[in-house]
Amino acid sequence: MTKYSMHDIDRRRFLGAGVAAGSALLAGSLGSRVLAQDGATVTIADIGVGDPGGDWSRFTEATGNQVKLVAIGNSPSAVVNQLLAGGGRKAFDLVNIVGGMQRPLAEADLIQEIDTSRLKNWEKDTYIAEYLAPGTKGFNFIGYEGKTYGVPTILQADSFAYMPDVTGELDSYGAYFDPKFRGYVALEDNYTTAGQKTALYMKKSGLAEISDPADMTPKELATVIDFLIEKKKEGQFRVIWSSFEQAVKLLVNKEVHVLDCWEPMVIAANQQGANVKYASPKEGFLLWAMAAYLVNNPDRSEAQTDAAYELLDFMLGPWYGATITQMRGYITNPQAAPFARQSDLFTADEADHIEEVDNRVKEKFSYGGTWQNRWPTEVDLYEEEWQRFKAA
Repeated sequence: MTKYSMHDIDRRRFLGAGVAAGSALLAGSLGSRVLAQDGATVTIADIGVGDPGGDWSRFTEATGNQVKLVAIGNSPSAVVNQLLAGGGRKAFDLVNIVGGMQRPLAEADLIQEIDTSRLKNWEKDTYIAEYLAPGTKGFNFIGYEGKTYGVPTILQADSFAYMPDVTGELDSYGAYFDPKFRGYVALEDNYTTAGQKTALYMKKSGLAEISDPADMTPKELATVIDFLIEKKKEGQFRVIWSSFEQAVKLLVNKEVHVLDCWEPMVIAANQQGANVKYASPKEGFLLWAMAAYLVNNPDRSEAQTDAAYELLDFMLGPWYGATITQMRGYITNPQAAPFARQSDLFTADEADHIEEVDNRVKEKFSYGGTWQNRWPTEVDLYEEEWQRFKAA
């Protein structure tokens, strides 16, 4: 496999507005990795859902180290952009994003292979062996060419949100394209989510011959985009959303009745008084995993690397897992639910909720669907075709 040089990646895909955005985001972060009074400060870039409400005190109590969390975008090009041209390689110790980004990151030497022997919770996390083992499609979320580059912090199976008071019960991605909901549907601005779910629907419903919705040929991809453009021109979609807050607002304000989205958005909207459900589509789910990557900073000290590994191990542990499951509705690790049940840090209702989420997401994985593909074979064409859809 040919390695991308820094120049190659910069030239091919990642210059422009994204560099400026990444540089602005990191303006306050460069040079921020300093020693705390009792230990190191580990800087982690996170897309938002991996933050346990800003409370890293238990990690600090256990290790003497602090955590500095910085927001990062989740689109594939934005992630590489910030590490390559936005200064993240020097500013970040860890990057916690939706996985599947190993190929471009590893080939550009932006991340390091994970030494799992330094993580005492790795062997305790039986979900890794069950869902992300080498040779499975799940492994593509944490590994590349037989090597492990990502530590799985979250597992999830996504679908879409709907308002049952308006739509009735829904169980198909066909709701995205149902004329009954014209003008009240919103898709995520992401070809690896909205585009792949559309491909799964078209395959399962017989609308198109698609071998693998996760990695389409140019002809298959063009068929999916042509279909989306046709629906867009018919006025099917109210908006193509691009942020967590925007998606939640669409639900709370009842601007849309069907929303291609992540389940935490449903939780957030319902906390604000909406009545929203998350669908179990008959076509299956979009399966994925979060991965925490160790950034390849040649100037990082061994002590700083030790602190980063300690944080990775903490994120595989029971308190972090239970807290994220409680907050986000994601499955994390098999220690989470028993810990919540036995610990006085969670109420009985919270422990019930964590156990219910754990069981429900495992059922989704058993049902199956399609594993999200963050870096398809024809990635350049994917980006071009998605832009064609947005511009239509």
